[in-house]
Formats: sequence, structure tokens, C-alpha cells
Amino acid sequence: VVSAPNRKRIILALDREKTPSELTAELKMQDANISRALTELTDAGIVRCLTPDNKRGRIYVLSKDGMEIRKKLV
Repeated sequence: VVSAPNRKRIILALDREKTPSELTAELKMQDANISRALTELTDAGIVRCLTPDNKRGRIYVLSKDGMEIRKKLV
């Protein structure tokens, strides 16, 4: 996580449930970069998607492991 600045920024920004659009606006990053990082973080078990069946407006939150990582980063 530390070696990937985009993933680190997303973990720090996920202080509550957020959509990719909210992260894009907050972090001033491109949609593709947010989506790629969220996929990587989800695959690693750091982030959970609460609405996986939605094509748009998915909601993401940190997993328990993700919250521990965020505490260390803050």
C-alpha cells in the first residue's frame, strides 16, 4: 500500500462509506485510477464493496484489515 500513492490516498479518504464518484471529486483523480485502485484493494481484502450488484453508484468501505492499515497511515 505504501508504495502505491493512489491506493494510500484512497485508504485515507475512506473514513466512511463512499462511492467512486465521491472519491474522484475529493481526491481529484481520474475515474480509471480510482476504479483500478478500488479493484486492487478489494481483491486484497482491504476494501469491501457493499453493493457489488450495482453497475453504478457502488458503495465502498474499509474492511477490518483496511481500518487497521488506515490507523497506521494516519
